[in-house]
Amino acid sequence: MSQVVFSAKGITKAFPGTLALQDVDFEVHAGAVNVLIGENGAGKSTLMKILAGVEQPTLGTMTMEGNSVRFDSIRDAASKGIGIVFQELNLCPNLSVTENIFLGREIAKAGIHIDRAAQTRRTTELIGRLEHDIDPSALVGDLMIGEQQIVEIAKALAEDARILIMDEPTSALSASEVEVLFKVIGELKRAGVAIIYISHRLEELIRIGDYFTVLRDGRLAATAARENVTIPWIIEKMLGSEEVVAKRPPAIQAGPPILSVDHLSLPGRGHALALDDLSVSFRPGEITAIYGLLGAGRTELFESLYGLRPNARGSVRLDGVELAGHSVNRRMKSGLLLVPEDRQRDGLVQNLSVGGNLGLASLRRFTRYFSISKAHEAPLLEQIIKQLHIKTASADAPITSLSGGNQQKVVIGKSLLTEPRVLLLDEPSRGIDIGAKAEVFSTMRDLADQGLCIVYTTSDLKETHAVADRILVMAYGRITADLRAEEASDEALVRASTLKPETALA
Repeated sequence: MSQVVFSAKGITKAFPGTLALQDVDFEVHAGAVNVLIGENGAGKSTLMKILAGVEQPTLGTMTMEGNSVRFDSIRDAASKGIGIVFQELNLCPNLSVTENIFLGREIAKAGIHIDRAAQTRRTTELIGRLEHDIDPSALVGDLMIGEQQIVEIAKALAEDARILIMDEPTSALSASEVEVLFKVIGELKRAGVAIIYISHRLEELIRIGDYFTVLRDGRLAATAARENVTIPWIIEKMLGSEEVVAKRPPAIQAGPPILSVDHLSLPGRGHALALDDLSVSFRPGEITAIYGLLGAGRTELFESLYGLRPNARGSVRLDGVELAGHSVNRRMKSGLLLVPEDRQRDGLVQNLSVGGNLGLASLRRFTRYFSISKAHEAPLLEQIIKQLHIKTASADAPITSLSGGNQQKVVIGKSLLTEPRVLLLDEPSRGIDIGAKAEVFSTMRDLADQGLCIVYTTSDLKETHAVADRILVMAYGRITADLRAEEASDEALVRASTLKPETALA
């Protein structure tokens, strides 16, 4: 057993109306991957924020290398050797990649001026270590979410931390990028760095974890070393059962296409096309998964369908009615809804309550004589909260008091209140634990059974099979495979996700 470099004992954290952590003990081993597991709302992110100096514990003590510690800020924790990759990306969109990585700890020349050349060289080195070629001068706001994740990880690596917290670091990465990250983690372990790793991808945890800690409802549920851990053990400790997702019955009655896309193209960077003459149709009562690697064009497809990419060219028809040239608002009124990948930036208003966010897209539905009818709105909000099992003290609770997974369910619930006919979900399970995934997938199945057309993107092979009736694969802005779920093997999906444009399915 490796040395315990950090120890937290009796950690309790109380927020108004919520006890996020209660009497939790947690040990961190040097030169090892210390896995922290639990459902959304179990207290994982709160515990990590305490370790990183973002929050302070209500009760409890912490020691680092035998010395009592307490962190007043992120900078205080960083100065003592603790770095963090946040689940919700902590980057400034209007600054460059380099400026984000060195924000607050710039490299100085002669102790006076910022040495921009040195910062650029170091940025190139860090990004290269993660086997990417992102331009150090590029604005972070112009990067795709997966590229921003790479920048966030590079920023953490630049800290040269002795304890590095990684909260869902692979949630927006492709399979090949995950492999690169695991190689970097191996290097850090050999250098004696302690990794605290949070993920909902259980196979991932089994593969790289050395020590496991499970939280449930803010309490310590179990601890174990790798040799004593299996996936059924993890699920049992988290949920009390091994059942996660039940497959949708294969026999469905899908009608004629409700959404048709013809010859859709979208300019990309340089001379490349983000979408390349793409044609596809979707049917009511059918769940379609779109699988692909980072940069395949999945998000660009959804944004083009929803009217967020005005430079897209081609035909988009809903029930035979042409939507090209229509505003986002008109498309939404027609019954087309998008649940975005980045819930923090695009899906939620941080200073509103849970109920305020849920009802935001449906204000017209709740309006009576020029004002919002609370009597009409309240029962529908409570119905959605119960249907999606959103863990909240009430509809009036601040949205910021919810865990990442419960915030994701609020974004989905907000869309459902608009009564859509076609629901586009961009990575709906990103950052959601296995229990929350089951609830979201169950809701998707129920909606499809009611005749709703469901289309979702995922970079997780298992999720394509968990709920989809049909699986599309995208690569280089084109559809390279269109398969019934029962015909789609993992090998076929992975192979199609790497096809070059000249071999793609037209």
